[in-house]
Amino acid sequence: MGKLSVKDLEKLLHCIKENPAVTVPPLPGYDSGVHKLSDGQYLVISTDPCINVPQEWFGWLMVNYASSDVALFGARPEFCAVDLLGPMCTPPHTFFKIMKQACRAADELRMAIVTGHTGTYEGLATLVGVCTAYGVIGKEQLITPGGAKPGDYILCTKPLGLEIAVNLALLNRKLAETLFGGARAKELPKLVKLQSCAKEALTLSKVKGVHAMHDATEGGLITALNELAQASRVGLKIEFEKIPIAAEAMALKRHFHLSDQHVLSMSSTGTILAAVDPEYRNEVVKTLRHKGIRASVLGVFTAEKDSILVHKGRKVAFPREAVDPYASILSGKL
Repeated sequence: MGKLSVKDLEKLLHCIKENPAVTVPPLPGYDSGVHKLSDGQYLVISTDPCINVPQEWFGWLMVNYASSDVALFGARPEFCAVDLLGPMCTPPHTFFKIMKQACRAADELRMAIVTGHTGTYEGLATLVGVCTAYGVIGKEQLITPGGAKPGDYILCTKPLGLEIAVNLALLNRKLAETLFGGARAKELPKLVKLQSCAKEALTLSKVKGVHAMHDATEGGLITALNELAQASRVGLKIEFEKIPIAAEAMALKRHFHLSDQHVLSMSSTGTILAAVDPEYRNEVVKTLRHKGIRASVLGVFTAEKDSILVHKGRKVAFPREAVDPYASILSGKL
Protein backbone atom coordinates (compact mmCIF):
# COMPACT_ATOMS: atom_id res chain seq x y z
CA MET A 1 0.00 0.00 0.00
CA GLY A 2 1.38 3.36 -0.91
CA LYS A 3 1.26 6.09 -3.51
CA LEU A 4 4.15 6.85 -5.83
CA SER A 5 6.37 9.68 -4.70
CA VAL A 6 5.54 13.09 -6.15
CA LYS A 7 8.71 12.92 -8.26
CA ASP A 8 7.81 9.50 -9.69
CA LEU A 9 4.17 10.50 -10.22
CA GLU A 10 5.18 13.62 -12.15
CA LYS A 11 7.43 11.45 -14.32
CA LEU A 12 4.56 9.02 -14.87
CA LEU A 13 2.20 11.80 -15.95
CA HIS A 14 4.73 13.56 -18.16
CA CYS A 15 3.64 11.78 -21.35
CA ILE A 16 0.00 12.91 -21.08
CA LYS A 17 -0.74 15.52 -23.73
CA GLU A 18 -2.53 18.74 -22.83
CA ASN A 19 -6.09 19.17 -24.05
CA PRO A 20 -7.92 22.50 -23.88
CA ALA A 21 -11.13 20.76 -22.79
CA VAL A 22 -9.40 19.28 -19.72
CA THR A 23 -9.44 21.99 -17.06
CA VAL A 24 -8.04 19.82 -14.24
CA PRO A 25 -5.65 17.21 -15.72
CA PRO A 26 -3.94 14.44 -13.72
CA LEU A 27 -1.88 16.19 -11.04
CA PRO A 28 -0.18 15.16 -7.77
CA GLY A 29 -2.57 15.77 -4.89
CA TYR A 30 -5.66 15.87 -7.12
CA ASP A 31 -7.87 12.80 -6.73
CA SER A 32 -10.30 13.88 -9.46
CA GLY A 33 -10.00 15.34 -12.93
CA VAL A 34 -12.30 17.81 -14.67
CA HIS A 35 -13.19 18.48 -18.29
CA LYS A 36 -15.61 20.80 -20.05
CA LEU A 37 -18.86 19.61 -21.58
CA SER A 38 -20.42 21.09 -24.69
CA ASP A 39 -23.10 22.94 -22.71
CA GLY A 40 -20.56 24.86 -20.61
CA GLN A 41 -20.87 22.58 -17.60
CA TYR A 42 -17.94 20.62 -16.17
CA LEU A 43 -17.62 16.87 -15.56
CA VAL A 44 -15.73 15.78 -12.42
CA ILE A 45 -14.32 12.25 -12.68
CA SER A 46 -12.55 10.06 -10.12
CA THR A 47 -11.43 6.44 -10.19
CA ASP A 48 -10.24 4.42 -7.21
CA PRO A 49 -9.27 0.82 -6.43
CA CYS A 50 -10.66 -1.24 -3.58
CA ILE A 51 -8.50 -4.03 -2.15
CA ASN A 52 -7.82 -5.68 1.20
CA VAL A 53 -10.97 -4.39 2.91
CA PRO A 54 -13.61 -6.39 4.81
CA GLN A 55 -15.53 -8.42 2.22
CA GLU A 56 -18.91 -7.72 3.80
CA TRP A 57 -18.42 -4.03 2.95
CA PHE A 58 -16.29 -4.40 -0.19
CA GLY A 59 -18.84 -3.17 -2.74
CA TRP A 60 -20.13 -0.36 -0.54
CA LEU A 61 -16.62 0.98 0.13
CA MET A 62 -15.63 0.62 -3.53
CA VAL A 63 -18.44 2.93 -4.66
CA ASN A 64 -17.93 5.40 -1.84
CA TYR A 65 -14.17 5.76 -2.34
CA ALA A 66 -14.54 7.26 -5.81
CA SER A 67 -17.80 9.05 -5.00
CA SER A 68 -16.19 10.83 -2.06
CA ASP A 69 -13.43 12.16 -4.32
CA VAL A 70 -15.99 13.57 -6.76
CA ALA A 71 -17.91 15.21 -3.90
CA LEU A 72 -14.70 16.77 -2.56
CA PHE A 73 -14.57 18.76 -5.80
CA GLY A 74 -18.10 20.05 -5.09
CA ALA A 75 -19.96 17.83 -7.56
CA ARG A 76 -22.67 15.35 -6.66
CA PRO A 77 -21.61 11.89 -7.88
CA GLU A 78 -24.35 10.91 -10.32
CA PHE A 79 -23.05 7.94 -12.32
CA CYS A 80 -20.35 5.29 -12.02
CA ALA A 81 -18.70 2.33 -13.71
CA VAL A 82 -17.59 -0.71 -11.74
CA ASP A 83 -14.93 -3.37 -12.35
CA LEU A 84 -14.88 -6.52 -10.18
CA LEU A 85 -11.84 -8.74 -10.64
CA GLY A 86 -10.87 -11.86 -8.71
CA PRO A 87 -8.55 -14.88 -8.66
CA MET A 88 -9.53 -17.86 -10.81
CA CYS A 89 -11.03 -19.60 -7.77
CA THR A 90 -13.54 -16.79 -7.06
CA PRO A 91 -17.06 -18.27 -7.02
CA PRO A 92 -19.85 -16.33 -8.76
CA HIS A 93 -21.75 -15.82 -5.49
CA THR A 94 -18.87 -13.67 -4.20
CA PHE A 95 -19.34 -11.28 -7.12
CA PHE A 96 -23.12 -11.39 -6.61
CA LYS A 97 -22.73 -10.38 -2.97
CA ILE A 98 -20.31 -7.54 -3.73
CA MET A 99 -22.49 -6.22 -6.52
CA LYS A 100 -25.49 -6.05 -4.18
CA GLN A 101 -23.36 -4.00 -1.78
CA ALA A 102 -22.33 -1.70 -4.62
CA CYS A 103 -25.95 -1.25 -5.68
CA ARG A 104 -26.95 -0.39 -2.11
CA ALA A 105 -24.19 2.25 -1.95
CA ALA A 106 -25.26 3.71 -5.29
CA ASP A 107 -28.89 3.88 -4.14
CA GLU A 108 -27.89 5.70 -0.95
CA LEU A 109 -26.00 8.29 -3.00
CA ARG A 110 -28.74 8.48 -5.68
CA MET A 111 -26.24 7.28 -8.29
CA ALA A 112 -26.72 5.09 -11.34
CA ILE A 113 -24.29 2.28 -12.23
CA VAL A 114 -23.82 2.63 -15.98
CA THR A 115 -21.37 -0.09 -17.00
CA GLY A 116 -18.44 -2.17 -15.82
CA HIS A 117 -16.57 -5.44 -16.13
CA THR A 118 -16.39 -8.64 -14.08
CA GLY A 119 -14.00 -11.55 -14.43
CA THR A 120 -11.46 -13.93 -12.91
CA TYR A 121 -7.81 -13.83 -13.88
CA GLU A 122 -4.63 -15.79 -13.35
CA GLY A 123 -2.06 -13.79 -11.41
CA LEU A 124 -4.58 -12.20 -9.05
CA ALA A 125 -4.28 -13.36 -5.45
CA THR A 126 -7.19 -11.39 -4.03
CA LEU A 127 -10.31 -9.46 -4.96
CA VAL A 128 -9.79 -6.13 -6.69
CA GLY A 129 -12.55 -3.62 -7.35
CA VAL A 130 -12.36 -0.35 -9.27
CA CYS A 131 -15.07 2.30 -9.33
CA THR A 132 -15.07 5.32 -11.63
CA ALA A 133 -17.56 7.97 -10.50
CA TYR A 134 -18.55 11.22 -12.12
CA GLY A 135 -20.84 14.19 -11.72
CA VAL A 136 -21.65 17.49 -13.43
CA ILE A 137 -20.99 20.91 -11.90
CA GLY A 138 -20.92 24.57 -12.87
CA LYS A 139 -17.51 26.25 -13.03
CA GLU A 140 -18.32 28.63 -10.18
CA GLN A 141 -19.13 25.73 -7.83
CA LEU A 142 -15.93 23.78 -8.54
CA ILE A 143 -13.59 23.26 -5.57
CA THR A 144 -10.07 21.86 -5.98
CA PRO A 145 -7.15 21.08 -3.64
CA GLY A 146 -5.37 24.09 -5.16
CA GLY A 147 -7.78 26.66 -3.72
CA ALA A 148 -6.37 27.13 -0.20
CA LYS A 149 -5.31 30.71 0.59
CA PRO A 150 -2.89 32.13 3.18
CA GLY A 151 -4.82 32.78 6.37
CA ASP A 152 -7.40 30.04 5.74
CA TYR A 153 -8.14 27.87 8.74
CA ILE A 154 -7.34 24.16 8.45
CA LEU A 155 -10.51 22.30 9.38
CA CYS A 156 -10.58 18.58 10.17
CA THR A 157 -13.67 16.37 10.36
CA LYS A 158 -13.69 13.00 12.16
CA PRO A 159 -10.77 11.62 14.19
CA LEU A 160 -7.62 10.13 12.69
CA GLY A 161 -7.20 6.36 12.84
CA LEU A 162 -10.87 5.43 13.00
CA GLU A 163 -10.69 3.60 9.66
CA ILE A 164 -8.00 1.22 10.92
CA ALA A 165 -9.91 0.55 14.14
CA VAL A 166 -13.17 -0.21 12.32
CA ASN A 167 -11.56 -2.49 9.75
CA LEU A 168 -9.51 -4.28 12.41
CA ALA A 169 -12.71 -4.99 14.35
CA LEU A 170 -14.22 -6.45 11.16
CA LEU A 171 -11.17 -8.50 10.17
CA ASN A 172 -9.66 -9.48 13.53
CA ARG A 173 -12.25 -9.27 16.30
CA LYS A 174 -10.02 -11.04 18.82
CA LEU A 175 -7.21 -8.50 18.55
CA ALA A 176 -9.71 -5.64 18.52
CA GLU A 177 -11.23 -6.92 21.77
CA THR A 178 -7.78 -7.15 23.32
CA LEU A 179 -6.87 -3.59 22.30
CA PHE A 180 -10.19 -1.76 22.55
CA GLY A 181 -12.31 -3.88 24.90
CA GLY A 182 -15.17 -6.21 24.05
CA ALA A 183 -17.93 -3.60 24.01
CA ARG A 184 -16.03 -1.20 21.77
CA ALA A 185 -14.89 -3.98 19.43
CA LYS A 186 -18.55 -4.90 18.97
CA GLU A 187 -19.55 -1.27 18.37
CA LEU A 188 -16.82 -0.32 15.88
CA PRO A 189 -18.14 -2.31 12.86
CA LYS A 190 -21.31 -0.23 13.05
CA LEU A 191 -19.21 2.86 12.24
CA VAL A 192 -17.98 1.61 8.86
CA LYS A 193 -20.07 4.17 6.97
CA LEU A 194 -17.94 6.94 8.48
CA GLN A 195 -15.39 5.88 5.84
CA SER A 196 -17.40 7.81 3.29
CA CYS A 197 -17.19 11.59 3.21
CA ALA A 198 -19.39 12.10 0.14
CA LYS A 199 -22.36 13.60 1.96
CA GLU A 200 -20.41 15.94 4.25
CA ALA A 201 -18.18 17.03 1.35
CA LEU A 202 -21.30 18.08 -0.56
CA THR A 203 -22.56 19.85 2.55
CA LEU A 204 -19.26 21.73 2.89
CA SER A 205 -19.20 22.60 -0.80
CA LYS A 206 -22.42 24.56 -0.40
CA VAL A 207 -21.10 26.72 2.47
CA LYS A 208 -19.46 29.97 1.46
CA GLY A 209 -15.81 30.27 2.40
CA VAL A 210 -14.72 26.65 1.80
CA HIS A 211 -11.78 27.08 -0.59
CA ALA A 212 -10.29 23.56 -0.81
CA MET A 213 -10.89 20.01 0.43
CA HIS A 214 -8.96 16.75 0.58
CA ASP A 215 -9.63 13.44 2.32
CA ALA A 216 -7.09 11.78 4.60
CA THR A 217 -6.86 8.38 2.92
CA GLU A 218 -3.47 6.75 2.18
CA GLY A 219 -0.86 8.57 4.24
CA GLY A 220 -3.47 10.15 6.49
CA LEU A 221 -3.14 13.73 7.71
CA ILE A 222 0.48 14.03 6.59
CA THR A 223 -0.19 13.24 2.94
CA ALA A 224 -3.45 15.20 2.79
CA LEU A 225 -2.02 18.41 4.24
CA ASN A 226 1.18 18.23 2.22
CA GLU A 227 -0.81 17.72 -0.97
CA LEU A 228 -3.15 20.61 -0.17
CA ALA A 229 -0.21 22.90 0.61
CA GLN A 230 1.70 21.88 -2.52
CA ALA A 231 -1.33 22.21 -4.80
CA SER A 232 -2.19 25.64 -3.35
CA ARG A 233 1.44 26.82 -3.12
CA VAL A 234 1.13 27.76 0.53
CA GLY A 235 2.70 26.71 3.80
CA LEU A 236 0.95 25.58 6.95
CA LYS A 237 1.14 25.73 10.73
CA ILE A 238 -0.84 23.33 12.91
CA GLU A 239 -0.91 22.37 16.59
CA PHE A 240 -0.52 18.69 17.46
CA GLU A 241 -2.75 19.00 20.51
CA LYS A 242 -5.66 20.21 18.34
CA ILE A 243 -5.58 17.18 16.04
CA PRO A 244 -8.51 14.83 16.75
CA ILE A 245 -7.05 11.35 17.19
CA ALA A 246 -9.26 8.34 17.86
CA ALA A 247 -8.68 6.64 21.22
CA GLU A 248 -8.25 3.40 19.28
CA ALA A 249 -5.41 4.94 17.29
CA MET A 250 -3.60 5.70 20.53
CA ALA A 251 -4.21 2.11 21.68
CA LEU A 252 -2.65 0.90 18.42
CA LYS A 253 0.25 3.26 18.98
CA ARG A 254 0.97 1.77 22.40
CA HIS A 255 0.51 -1.86 21.32
CA PHE A 256 2.62 -1.66 18.15
CA HIS A 257 5.12 0.91 19.50
CA LEU A 258 4.26 3.41 16.80
CA SER A 259 5.61 6.95 16.57
CA ASP A 260 3.60 10.17 16.36
CA GLN A 261 4.50 10.22 12.66
CA HIS A 262 2.86 6.79 12.24
CA VAL A 263 -0.31 8.07 13.91
CA LEU A 264 -0.48 11.19 11.73
CA SER A 265 0.12 8.95 8.69
CA MET A 266 -2.73 6.54 9.48
CA SER A 267 -5.10 6.12 6.56
CA SER A 268 -8.26 7.81 7.80
CA THR A 269 -10.71 7.44 4.93
CA GLY A 270 -13.77 9.60 5.54
CA THR A 271 -11.85 12.37 7.30
CA ILE A 272 -11.86 15.69 5.43
CA LEU A 273 -9.22 18.42 5.62
CA ALA A 274 -10.65 21.72 4.41
CA ALA A 275 -9.31 25.24 3.89
CA VAL A 276 -11.88 27.66 5.31
CA ASP A 277 -12.01 31.45 5.15
CA PRO A 278 -11.79 32.74 8.77
CA GLU A 279 -14.88 34.88 8.19
CA TYR A 280 -16.99 31.77 7.61
CA ARG A 281 -15.46 29.45 10.20
CA ASN A 282 -18.42 29.57 12.60
CA GLU A 283 -20.92 28.97 9.80
CA VAL A 284 -18.97 25.96 8.53
CA VAL A 285 -18.63 24.42 12.01
CA LYS A 286 -22.32 25.05 12.75
CA THR A 287 -23.40 23.46 9.46
CA LEU A 288 -21.36 20.33 10.16
CA ARG A 289 -22.61 20.14 13.73
CA HIS A 290 -26.18 20.27 12.43
CA LYS A 291 -25.31 17.14 10.40
CA GLY A 292 -23.90 15.44 13.50
CA ILE A 293 -20.26 15.93 12.47
CA ARG A 294 -17.71 17.42 14.85
CA ALA A 295 -14.99 19.57 13.32
CA SER A 296 -11.69 20.80 14.71
CA VAL A 297 -9.55 23.74 13.61
CA LEU A 298 -5.93 22.54 13.56
CA GLY A 299 -4.18 25.72 12.45
CA VAL A 300 -3.77 27.88 9.37
CA PHE A 301 -2.34 27.90 5.88
CA THR A 302 0.43 30.47 5.54
CA ALA A 303 2.00 32.64 2.84
CA GLU A 304 5.41 31.30 3.87
CA LYS A 305 6.08 27.94 2.23
CA ASP A 306 7.35 26.34 5.45
CA SER A 307 5.21 23.64 7.04
CA ILE A 308 5.28 23.80 10.84
CA LEU A 309 3.97 21.47 13.55
CA VAL A 310 3.72 22.87 17.06
CA HIS A 311 4.04 20.05 19.59
CA LYS A 312 4.05 20.78 23.33
CA GLY A 313 4.90 24.40 22.59
CA ARG A 314 7.88 23.50 20.38
CA LYS A 315 7.98 24.23 16.66
CA VAL A 316 9.22 21.41 14.42
CA ALA A 317 9.01 20.75 10.71
CA PHE A 318 5.76 19.11 9.70
CA PRO A 319 6.66 15.65 8.29
CA ARG A 320 7.01 15.52 4.51
CA GLU A 321 6.80 11.75 4.21
CA ALA A 322 3.96 9.58 5.48
CA VAL A 323 4.65 6.22 7.13
CA ASP A 324 1.20 4.65 7.00
CA PRO A 325 0.88 1.52 9.20
CA TYR A 326 -2.56 0.56 7.84
CA ALA A 327 -1.55 -2.43 5.71
CA SER A 328 0.96 -3.77 8.23
CA ILE A 329 -1.51 -3.64 11.11
CA LEU A 330 -4.38 -5.27 9.23
CA SER A 331 -2.17 -7.94 7.67
CA GLY A 332 -0.65 -8.83 11.05
CA LYS A 333 2.88 -8.01 9.93
CA LEU A 334 3.54 -5.60 12.79
